[in-house]
Amino acid sequence: MTQRVRIEKEELLSDNWYTLKKTTFAYLTKKGTWETRTRETYDRGNGATILLYNKEQQTVILTRQFRFPTFVNGNPTGMLVEACAGLLDEDSPETAIRRETEEETGYQLRDIQKVFEVYMSPGSVTEKLYFFLAEYSKDAKKNEGGGIEEEEIEVLEIKFEAAMKMIASGEIRDGKTILLLQHLFISQIMAPFK
Repeated sequence: MTQRVRIEKEELLSDNWYTLKKTTFAYLTKKGTWETRTRETYDRGNGATILLYNKEQQTVILTRQFRFPTFVNGNPTGMLVEACAGLLDEDSPETAIRRETEEETGYQLRDIQKVFEVYMSPGSVTEKLYFFLAEYSKDAKKNEGGGIEEEEIEVLEIKFEAAMKMIASGEIRDGKTILLLQHLFISQIMAPFK
């Protein structure tokens, strides 16, 4: 593929919160002709997300927090229920998700399972998200969680069946969370409900 793309020009549009670039490149089409194309890409780094589950109790740990982009796009409260997640910050995905889990939920994990990697918005965002599952128990809770600095994260323990219904009702609208809940359901890690 690298022989089909030639970067011609890169402009830095913003380096305020993360990096927004405008790139002009030549692209070799299937017809064998070179076309000049321009795209903007937003680079915020790669991230990781995890769904904590308890088979015995049939529960999952989720979080609730304010997400400004959802507020400006029709979410009246800006609050979003989601799986624990965070940026890698130059750590491995496994190290980063362990750190994020303890900061956000208060749980310290022993065993985690990587399930897949996903580009969540490949039309304009460079981020790759690493997805994990982990079984939790009450004795793994080391602190209250809630995040760090200005984060105000509410930790939720929800019955798995209720979480699945929250997707249908629109109470859960976060893509990564829906993917993890559905993966847990189809992989039959959690007992199917009626």
